[in-house]
Amino acid sequence: MVYRYRVSLPGIKGFSRVYQVKANSSLYSFHKQMRADMDFPQDQLILFKAFDADGRVSARYSISDMGSGTIDMVTLADCHKKGEDNFTYFYDTTNVKSVIVTFEGEDGQALLGKIYPLLVESKGPNPIEFENGYVAFEDLPEDKKKDPDDEDFDDEFDVDDEDSDEDIEEVFDDDEDE
Repeated sequence: MVYRYRVSLPGIKGFSRVYQVKANSSLYSFHKQMRADMDFPQDQLILFKAFDADGRVSARYSISDMGSGTIDMVTLADCHKKGEDNFTYFYDTTNVKSVIVTFEGEDGQALLGKIYPLLVESKGPNPIEFENGYVAFEDLPEDKKKDPDDEDFDDEFDVDDEDSDEDIEEVFDDDEDE
């Protein structure tokens, strides 16, 4: 059995990743694939915080056992059986950086020749870019969105002829030579 999970950032529409993951995959193998795909730091402790159907924290999974098992021993099927289909995955617990991992359903049987976990959909840059100030188009306020196909788009950026530079008089400061 293959499950489908969507990875997203809270409040940001311009980022998502969708994975197909074998049900018998450990949380550790899912973590390794997400870390590789999204350039998460490799030197940080990680944590899967699992939520039940009511949105309450039901378990915490990490490298060391926090009472529910370790990420290398717990499979996604184990979590699914317990109703733990949504996670907050902390890829950097020191700086409290995380993504949301949401179960979207079952995708049937694994395909021969495919290596799972498998990234099947990608939208937007990696999460680090959002920390550095990147704003996706769909996350812009409505008054900032401009469609390049719109007739009024060019009016905002009136570009005159190349000859218009001749009309500009250059002013030099007398103190430049001193």
